[in-house]
Amino acid sequence: VSRQLKEEIRRGFAGLEDPLAGLLAMLENSSDWKGKGRSLGYYITTELQLWIKEHPAVPQSGIQLKKLQARVLGILSQCPANLLDPLISIYQLHTADRNYLLEHVSHLYLKGNYKEAAILSMKLKLQPDQDVEKMCTPLLLQDKANVVEDYVGEYPELQSKLLQILDTWCEPSFNIRDITRPYQGLSRYKPEKFNRRTLSKLVFRLLDQFNVDPALCPNVINQRHLRTLNYLFYKRFVEKTMTEENWADHVQSTVGESRCLQGHLIQLLLRHCDRHAAARWAQRWGLPTDMLPHCLAEQPPEPHTQERVEEATTADNYEDSKKKDYYQLPIPRENIHFLQTWEETLQCWEKVLQPGQVVGIDMEWKPSFGTVGKPRVALLQIAVKDEVFLLDLPRLLEQAEVEGEKEKLPRFIQMLYSDPAITKLGYGMAGDLSSLAATCSALKDTEKQQHSVVDLLTVDKQVDGLSPEHSHEERGVRQPEKGLSLLVQHVLGKPLDKTEQLSNWEKRPLREEQILYAASDAYCLLEIYERLCKNPESFGLSSDLRESLVRKRSIKPVGKKQLNKQEALSPSGQQCQGPRVEASRAPAAAVSPREFSVVCDNMLQGLGRYLRCLGVNVRMLDNEDDHRKAAEIARQEGRVILTSGLPYQTLQSQVGEGRCFSVNCSKKAKEQALQVLKHFNVQVSLTDIFSRCQ
Repeated sequence: VSRQLKEEIRRGFAGLEDPLAGLLAMLENSSDWKGKGRSLGYYITTELQLWIKEHPAVPQSGIQLKKLQARVLGILSQCPANLLDPLISIYQLHTADRNYLLEHVSHLYLKGNYKEAAILSMKLKLQPDQDVEKMCTPLLLQDKANVVEDYVGEYPELQSKLLQILDTWCEPSFNIRDITRPYQGLSRYKPEKFNRRTLSKLVFRLLDQFNVDPALCPNVINQRHLRTLNYLFYKRFVEKTMTEENWADHVQSTVGESRCLQGHLIQLLLRHCDRHAAARWAQRWGLPTDMLPHCLAEQPPEPHTQERVEEATTADNYEDSKKKDYYQLPIPRENIHFLQTWEETLQCWEKVLQPGQVVGIDMEWKPSFGTVGKPRVALLQIAVKDEVFLLDLPRLLEQAEVEGEKEKLPRFIQMLYSDPAITKLGYGMAGDLSSLAATCSALKDTEKQQHSVVDLLTVDKQVDGLSPEHSHEERGVRQPEKGLSLLVQHVLGKPLDKTEQLSNWEKRPLREEQILYAASDAYCLLEIYERLCKNPESFGLSSDLRESLVRKRSIKPVGKKQLNKQEALSPSGQQCQGPRVEASRAPAAAVSPREFSVVCDNMLQGLGRYLRCLGVNVRMLDNEDDHRKAAEIARQEGRVILTSGLPYQTLQSQVGEGRCFSVNCSKKAKEQALQVLKHFNVQVSLTDIFSRCQ
């Protein structure tokens, strides 16, 4: 606003006997201020607010103020959002009679102005005296979940109450039409947005956002567990990519003491296995006969000694085939060290924190299967030439907490990542570091401080012949290799055995298979790096390995750091023929929205619409589409899959590494879009916005 206009407004206030009444008269007799944006009425109102602070004797009191408050309440329902706070401040509405304010908001509500009633309630902090279900239901029907979140945002007791209400609506026997019936004539009603699936997603987002105990929402949690059980049966009996022990472990922790889930498990066992397996699980939990199908109620479980013998024979055969078909650690078992105390870790740091050292780093955590919160690292693997150290992170952090030295372990980890004289190798390191930060808050800035980091995920699209289809044809197996396993196969000759990938990594003691799997995942990075450095041309890479990794644009995420060249020792101690790859602090090459093509799973339609507004080439699944259709589209059209929760586990196995991204469903569409754009380094310009048909 020009200085001249401000001075004119202030002279006008000074000449009025009652500036507050004068402002109201102006607003009541004009409509300029009712539109969006900053009108003349807005500038006059905000200037009066400042002027009053400089002239404290101006504000009214008593009966005169009450009359002005009654008049201004009539205006507030028509006000744009930017005028609410100034008018509430000028006319001291927080001092008005609370019952009078509640009555006015109720009048707005009865007229069908639900959003306006909620916003005014928030401005006047009336929520504790209102019915949260009554205020929020029409907003949810109008797909205004963001207003609902703001409405309960400052009141933990209202957050809990709202979540309990939403969870009740998600109960299988609850008739959602009982909620929608009173609002049949509601304007902007979006029935397709109001169903158990959408409500369940909202509950999980709010549980995470408000940090509320999930036990408050048993129906939604139970349905998530049911989906997890179905997924575990798919992995075990359809894909056949999960061992009996891992499967049983996850089934046990998923089902717990829930009789409902136990009954569902028995039905799944009868469908996928046989009566003997179902009877054994029923006996394990002591299920009453009235919960069992008729075929089990009268049949005692048979001992499965023979089955155990068969399993043991199968396991022996499997071990023999593994040595023939899969990558094997080239170091003796005694060189793999499982570390659970600070004293034990000292031998690790003495060997790792050496100038010129090349270190392979990987992490494992318990599969979340879509539960609330970020995964926490259960095992940190650090490999150097001829040795692997497996750090029991939860145990070490707990010990440090007890001893009052909780900063000790994070300090060493930060020293490792930030030391430019030590080369750190990883695969998909951004995800690992995110989980590391969720495990220990002292490590949240590790990604910003890292130096000399090489993420081999940037290599896999540039190595000649590296594709899941190539692996599939060459090995003649049903499930194609992917990700790190595919890179290991192409560079070292055999893929990784990923059978233990979905293990429960928090359970102690770790099984021998888990220990060997974890050590292999970290040590293979050293061997890949050494082989690529010695002969990059044989893998279709430039002799200048740095140029090969940086020049070709890749939409893979991890590259936040570009790579520099520097001579370094290989893991064997010999000078590499090719240059060492080192991460610099420069940003990765940007991708424009027009070059970025995605397919959004059906739970992310809001994100899809938002990305399309920004110029991204988007295809979206319909509500009735199977999630697997996203993989078909991605393969046929070269798109990246955007999905969330359990479908991610299935879809990522059907496309190449980096071609499937799990979006945080606890965020709103705008925040999800920012997450995707940052992850793939997509740079949006003004010309991109609305450049595509909506």
